[in-house]
This record gives sequence, C-alpha cells and structure tokens, in this order.
Amino acid sequence: MSINTELQLFCYLKGTYLEPMIERSVYNKRLKKLFDYTEAIRKCISQKFTEFTDVFVVDSMPTPICKYSRAKRSNICSTYDIQPTFGRCASQKSKYFGYKFHAVCDKNAVFHSFDLAPAHIHDVNYLKDVKHNLKHGTLIGDRGYISAYYQVDLFTHLNISLSVPMRKNQHNYIPFAKAKGKIRKRIETNFSQLHGQFSWATNHAKSFLGLVTRLLSKITAFIMIQYLNFFVFKKPLNKIKVNLA
Repeated sequence: MSINTELQLFCYLKGTYLEPMIERSVYNKRLKKLFDYTEAIRKCISQKFTEFTDVFVVDSMPTPICKYSRAKRSNICSTYDIQPTFGRCASQKSKYFGYKFHAVCDKNAVFHSFDLAPAHIHDVNYLKDVKHNLKHGTLIGDRGYISAYYQVDLFTHLNISLSVPMRKNQHNYIPFAKAKGKIRKRIETNFSQLHGQFSWATNHAKSFLGLVTRLLSKITAFIMIQYLNFFVFKKPLNKIKVNLA
C-alpha cells in the first residue's frame, strides 16, 4: 500500500476495529522485538523459491539515512558499532551518506540473503559473507565483484562458480554471455521496485535497530507479494505493483 510511516498507517486504521487494539508507540517497539521472527518468516518464504534453482545474482545499492548536506551534523545511527559513512554510487554518479545494501537473489528475482555495510566498503568484501549463505551453484555479479582470489576460494570450498563480466583490458578477454547479463538485471529491477513501491531511500528511523527493522519489513513484504502472486493467485511472480485483491 506504500504506507511508509507508522503515523500514516495509524491514520488509515482510524475508525476500524484495529484502532483500539494497539497504540502506535507500542506497535513500533513490538515490531523491533519481533525482528528475529520476521527474518525467520522471510527465510522460510525465500526457501520455497530458491529450492527450484542454483543460479543466483549478487549486487548492492545505496541506502542513505539522510540528505548528503546534513550528513556532518546527523546523529542517526551514531550510537551503533557499525556507523554510517560517506560513499559513492558509480551507476548514479552520486555521493551519499549511510550504508550499502548487499543482496543475493535467485534467477527468479527472489531475495535469498542480504546485509548492510558502511557505505565506503567495497562490494567485493561481501563475498566473504556469501560463503555462509550459499553452498553450491552459480553466482553472477557485475564488475565490482572481480576477484581472482574469491573466485577460486568460493569454487574450492563451496563449489560456487563466480561469474562476472571481464574488463576489456583484461588478459584473454571473453565477452560476458547475454543470458547471464539478462539474469543479472533482475536484481536491479528488484532494487528499482524497492525504491519505487517501498520508498527504500526514505528513512524515518533514528536508531540502527529501527533502520534495519524498517528495511527488513519492506523486504519481507516484497517477498510475501511474490509468494502470493505465484502460489495463491497464480499471477506472474514479479507483478509487485498490481493490487492483490
């Protein structure tokens, strides 16, 4: 429904039977306490899709927490160990302040796993975490994941084949397969839908726990729509913006 704040949500609930059931601040606190359970639900739904494939895609996108001009005086997430930093998005040719969202999805565009890191951390470092989430298959990424070390390490220990497009000045250059390029674009479509439908770049949280709770809620809602589309309504999997009823 593109409701991005608890205040807006409770405005919708006025006059319904849900209004007297819970107060807004209590709802917000309870949502944070249920973080682990929400993640368990997300993983359960994700596994129902990922068991059909062994082809996955890895990518990252900016997750700003405030406007760039306010970054130096911002106190958002300042008390947490993993603090926001300045970063640059190469595809958008822009700078931002916050975190970088790393994600792995399967070839059907269903999120498999994800993590947050400070904005300045290079994409290739996320491949360390991939070893804890995948066991076999093909992992497709962009040029930000070029690494001979991780390519050998993932294949040797977990039988994961890392496939990334080569730079044209690399030795023994081989063009990237169009089929793999088409699959890789699906995670970019996911990111675009998160921005458009779920207001990913809009942050109303003040603490890191509040931030990750909101992001997890959006991803879980995203996967829930995919699940309902595919298993219940028999609609195309990624018709995210179409009303379910």
